Amino acid sequence: MLEEKIYQDYLQALKIREKEKIDFLSFIRSELKNFAIQLRKDKLNDEEVLTVLHKQKKRLEETKESIRDSGRPDILDKIKREEELLNTYLPQALSEDELLEIIERKILETKATSLKDMGKVMKEVLAEVGVRAEAKKVSELVKYKLTISS
Repeated sequence: MLEEKIYQDYLQALKIREKEKIDFLSFIRSELKNFAIQLRKDKLNDEEVLTVLHKQKKRLEETKESIRDSGRPDILDKIKREEELLNTYLPQALSEDELLEIIERKILETKATSLKDMGKVMKEVLAEVGVRAEAKKVSELVKYKLTISS
């Protein structure tokens, strides 16, 4: 469904000749197609589409970091617009409080008591939150919670 929405938005951008949006959505569509080929599928499910979109979001963030010091505000503005467009397709990220609540629940469920249990807790938390939280952030919070609880 998400892949179809991206395609419909692409067609709409073509109709109104919104060049920047056409270029970006075309790029996203090609990344989706490449991922589908890699998985040997005709259509991607929403979870797979979100995987590609998150990869692109991370790429944009890295590009933004490397360009920030270059003195090229025009490129930074373009990247920001692309990020805004990309964010319209991504689910709302979990707040830190929501994430901590899930982590605390998973620590109790897995009976984790120390950092040795971090992998077990991480697996459970990431399975629940999916793409609504970055693994790096989850890792930091799980580590924090396990160190203060032991």
